[in-house]
Amino acid sequence: MPNTEMSPSWKPISGALGAMILGSLVTGAVMTVPGFMRHDPGAQEAVATQPAAVAGPVGQASPLPGQNLGAAQDLSTAFRNVANLMRPSVVSINTKATQIIRGQRVPPGLPPGFEQFFNLPEGQPQRREESGMGSGVIVRSDGYILTNNHVVEGADELEVEFSDGRKAPGRIIGTDPQTDLAVVKVDRTDLKAASLGNSDAIQVGDWVVAIGSPFGLDQTVTAGIISGKNRIRGIIGDGAGFEDFLQTDAAINPGNSGGPLVNLRGELVGINTAIMSRSGSSAGIGFAIPVSLAAPVLNSIIENGTVRRGFLGASLGPVNEETIEGYQLKAKRGVLIESVLEGMPADQAGIQPGDVVVAIDGRPMRTHAQMRNYVASRPPGAQMLLELDRDGKPLQVRVDLKERTEEVMAQFGSGEVMGAELVPVTPATAQKYGYRNLESGLIITGIKDNSIAERDGLEVGDVIQTAGGLPLTSARQLEVILDEYKRQSQPCRVTIRRGNQMLLMVVRE
Repeated sequence: MPNTEMSPSWKPISGALGAMILGSLVTGAVMTVPGFMRHDPGAQEAVATQPAAVAGPVGQASPLPGQNLGAAQDLSTAFRNVANLMRPSVVSINTKATQIIRGQRVPPGLPPGFEQFFNLPEGQPQRREESGMGSGVIVRSDGYILTNNHVVEGADELEVEFSDGRKAPGRIIGTDPQTDLAVVKVDRTDLKAASLGNSDAIQVGDWVVAIGSPFGLDQTVTAGIISGKNRIRGIIGDGAGFEDFLQTDAAINPGNSGGPLVNLRGELVGINTAIMSRSGSSAGIGFAIPVSLAAPVLNSIIENGTVRRGFLGASLGPVNEETIEGYQLKAKRGVLIESVLEGMPADQAGIQPGDVVVAIDGRPMRTHAQMRNYVASRPPGAQMLLELDRDGKPLQVRVDLKERTEEVMAQFGSGEVMGAELVPVTPATAQKYGYRNLESGLIITGIKDNSIAERDGLEVGDVIQTAGGLPLTSARQLEVILDEYKRQSQPCRVTIRRGNQMLLMVVRE
């Protein structure tokens, strides 16, 4: 058996080697300490004096050496306090909707899809019930709840479930598809309302908490930060709605819609609305409607049962390199006035195309979406103070807003194309010319002599519905489509509705 005892002559060398190895290990340990600890004498002293961790009994965790959990525990306490404060103000909303389905009576043996080629009689109507779930936040102790329009849209019955498990029927007070908001009322007066915060003041990087009922799991709390502000995604009202989203990485999933996004003071800063995801579940990109946009809608619905918005009567555009050069602007930031409607508030106040709006009521205006949202948030009759830049000179004007209606908004889409005077389809214009169930298109209200419109046989009252296969909402849109086809030297197919007839016109210019 070999001798395992170390020779005495090796002891001094092995001792030296041991000292060297130990020294290198200590040096390595110091070098791998995080930078903020290497420059903190107190932290280094704590590491040096901390005894080695000793394994405790089975199932009992031992404290990590040198671990300062104070900040983490404070943050954990903040999350817990927010959750406890907000839970009584968060509700689940269960919906039921009944759909009547009228199908065709398909003969046995007819392949699927072939029924469209036959004039088949209608089958018996069938009733189909659908259920859904979303979230909401109590905003008044007397039973008013704010949620998303898409949570309650089309619902025949609403059931509101509170944090204590009690349930109550709800009724829709009003909806606003243009912001995807709705107000629901329950007959209770003992509710805990959430406090409204200042979404304009919240900053990217601030902590926020989302609460709701994802996948039916009520009172679920997730945390994250504000990842971005002033996001416009074109998802509300097919891109025509009012958007100014807060972006967050707090997990938002199906069922969270309508629930609150709150800051660490427990103040409501947003209504969780949408996610960006390929799977349909949270991918770390969620969007919430800011309170600054939601509060005026909420108040208007409660007071009027509907949303009344202010109207300026001017089309807006960005201030960028293109507009600075095109309009020879002196201002480098703000919102450009591109056009002004005659007789409307902007015109009456003396605002001119080419003016740049720098601020409204003391609020800096940075984007045309921000200005559009702010004007729409003001009630009809409200007065606004606009700070303008006109050819490099500062100017202040006061504007008395009118009410934003479909009729006045249609004037922005009016115009003349191919010698035809066009106005967008609205309930009022459609009724005037004897149409029903029109959702888009341009109604011809006049035709010039010797024009393309007259040459091609168009008539007053015709509705130009599509051009190049695209539905039309403004005269400018039609003009752009026709110009593009002309640039490519291609004919453009235009569909016309005349009474109950559908006509096809090919435009060659």
